[in-house]
Amino acid sequence: MKLEQGLIQIYTGNGKGKTTAALGLALRAVGRELKVCMIQFMKGGGPYGEHLAAPRLAPFLTIIQTGREGWVNRDNPDPEDKRLARGALELAGKALGGGEYDLVILDEVNGAVAFGLVTVDEVLALMERKPANVELVLTGRNADERIIAAADLVTEMREIKHYYRKGIPSRVGIEK
Repeated sequence: MKLEQGLIQIYTGNGKGKTTAALGLALRAVGRELKVCMIQFMKGGGPYGEHLAAPRLAPFLTIIQTGREGWVNRDNPDPEDKRLARGALELAGKALGGGEYDLVILDEVNGAVAFGLVTVDEVLALMERKPANVELVLTGRNADERIIAAADLVTEMREIKHYYRKGIPSRVGIEK
């Protein structure tokens, strides 16, 4: 099965669930034997649960983890963080244009833009090159207004209440 029409979706906002929503879409696509590539920006730590699950869903799901372990300094990003994000963007271009994947997910790409690791114009150019039958999903907080305007669907995750505020850390199998 191939998609007749691929659109561009964005999952953004300060609430939990952006990557989780993208993974849910990936699972649905894999169930229909569509090929999915998720490229994760700024996620060098781990492994996260999705990295452990991906081999079980091969050859339909590929997850490429990029970035260094730890946090990126938003005010003064390390040149290595920029280099890794640009490499991830190049991988995204190959995944989009290579004809192998039906769904391409750029996890945390909006954050990479907000942190100055890649530019809005670079992401917009990638969005413009998307083939007609490939679905593209961009996740991460602080999606730029121009990227939002170029998308077909935008969902904002809004935090109303979060257990982090009670001091409950990330949990294995739920957040990581």
